[in-house]
Amino acid sequence: MRANQKIKIGTGIVGLALVLGIIAATCFIISNLHLRLDLTEQKLYSLSQGTKTVLSQLPQDVRLKFYCSNGADVPMDLKTYAHRVDELLQEYRLASHGRVVIEKYDPTPDSDAEEAAQREGLEPQTENPFAPPVYCGLVAKCGDQLQSLPVLSPQNDVRLEYEISRLISRVAFPKKPIIGVLSSLPVMGMPQNPMMMQQQPRNEGWMAFKLLKMDYELRTVPVDADHIDPEINTLIVVHPKNLTDPTLYAIDQFVLRGGRMIVCVDPCSAVDARSNNDPSNPMMRMMGGAAPSTLGKIFDAWGVTFDTSKVVADTRAITRLGSGDGQVIESPTFLSLNPSGMNRTDLLMAQINNIMLPYAGAVSFHAGNGKLVFTPLITSSADASGLMESMSAQFAALNSSTSPHFKPDGHSRVLAARLKGTFPTAFPNGLAGASGVTNIPANHLVSGDSVVLVFADTDFLADESCVQMVQTMLGAQPRLVNDNLSLFANAVEQLTGREELIGIRARSTFHRPFTVVDDLENQAMLAWQSKAEELSKELQETKAQIDELQQQKKGAQRLVLSKEQQSAIERFRAREIEINRQLKNVQKNLRKDIDSLGVVVKTVNLATIPVLVILFGVVRHSVRRRRK
Repeated sequence: MRANQKIKIGTGIVGLALVLGIIAATCFIISNLHLRLDLTEQKLYSLSQGTKTVLSQLPQDVRLKFYCSNGADVPMDLKTYAHRVDELLQEYRLASHGRVVIEKYDPTPDSDAEEAAQREGLEPQTENPFAPPVYCGLVAKCGDQLQSLPVLSPQNDVRLEYEISRLISRVAFPKKPIIGVLSSLPVMGMPQNPMMMQQQPRNEGWMAFKLLKMDYELRTVPVDADHIDPEINTLIVVHPKNLTDPTLYAIDQFVLRGGRMIVCVDPCSAVDARSNNDPSNPMMRMMGGAAPSTLGKIFDAWGVTFDTSKVVADTRAITRLGSGDGQVIESPTFLSLNPSGMNRTDLLMAQINNIMLPYAGAVSFHAGNGKLVFTPLITSSADASGLMESMSAQFAALNSSTSPHFKPDGHSRVLAARLKGTFPTAFPNGLAGASGVTNIPANHLVSGDSVVLVFADTDFLADESCVQMVQTMLGAQPRLVNDNLSLFANAVEQLTGREELIGIRARSTFHRPFTVVDDLENQAMLAWQSKAEELSKELQETKAQIDELQQQKKGAQRLVLSKEQQSAIERFRAREIEINRQLKNVQKNLRKDIDSLGVVVKTVNLATIPVLVILFGVVRHSVRRRRK
């Protein structure tokens, strides 16, 4: 009997060891296979189709050198993030079928790896100057091309896939598309005056165009140009005001030869209003030199209508602006638009969530020959928008007053659109010369297929509309405050033929709110406002009562509070204490409800697996008993 028990015990121990060994081997094999199941709604932890397309088109192998410090001085959040980056890099390796080679280095102080990291452009992330440097960055190498992401930070985790895919694209496809930029505004910066080099900071241009220079070759096209360089395949036109016929003809022929264009016109440019470009005109000088911009006869030929005298106002897209006197202005002409005003079925707008358009105009389209397709991309609301005279809207902003009243007209306005198809020429007889005689060049085009994106605003690209500078350990760094620059970069990538990166960037704006907590906070806020309004109302009533009693006094009696006034003040103070106590209870109940919700969530998370295991054991035991 004892021998049998020993045999059973030994068999059990051997079986348990075998099970543990099988589990360990299975875990080891699965960990090397990098199997993952992404259950998030937008597949946030899976490579997007855009990334897979980039990887499938790689002409040769790409080496990704991942430098991450692993010492005791590395913050725990950075270590965790480095593990996340390493996992994602393995996804790139698997999806590329070996075309992406991953190399991992630990740049310890004074090591060869640290020297290589510094040589290849990586930057330390150590806040303590007396602590050893900490690195977390990525270097991509393909042939003789080398690019780097100097800093990988947990704060930018939402853009991680896009940044890595763009890095790979830069080294694998090093030839930069050539983009022409024609603008009456200093979007590309201005040359510094040699006489004022010390007093005048250098104007390096708008952030939108500085970012484009990283991936494209930008060439300035003069506002009086009479031709567009044949090497330019994409043209960006910003605030084309008072263009001459030769320049309009050059743009016309550029589009007809298949060139793609982004044009930003504006009925009232706030940036232009500050530049004082037309001091000879008293009205323009008072308004800062602002003048509307349009493509004039080119728009007419395409069937596009753009009113240069009116801006769109929308009370559903109000932006709260600070005035010089500390007040807050709710401006319906500074449009803050959410997805409800965007064409989410269009690839360009599919995952853009927040756009701000100051003083935007409206474009409309009437089909002429039926060969152009007009696709609205951004629109105002139908029930709360209307048109306002641009001069009135600007005067209201200059005077720091509330915007003048306007009446919604029940019509939605198109703020941005795409034109695609066969474009007709605006110069069917060629360009008239100085003597008025038309001159039809031998290569004159009367129609052609192309794509044009039209934005009825220019200020949305200016730094003050989309970028905020924040101080970090690396100095002042730009922080995007909305999706304006993402939309612009998406548009450029789409027109230059690099559409594969568009879907990746949009992942950075994903936000999954805790709606139950939000509802609790909203209910508490409503209760708070109700009590606060009640207190304010009683204060006004008490003040009116005291003032009325004060007016009944004469002479020296005005300097002394009457018993009635003292009684009114005491009643108000008692009521103020009571309402403040109720306000504290509102806050206390909110915290209590949120804490209770947190306990429920934690309990469910902790108890789910044990309960399932117990249920499984009970069911298995029941089945075995029935078999016996």
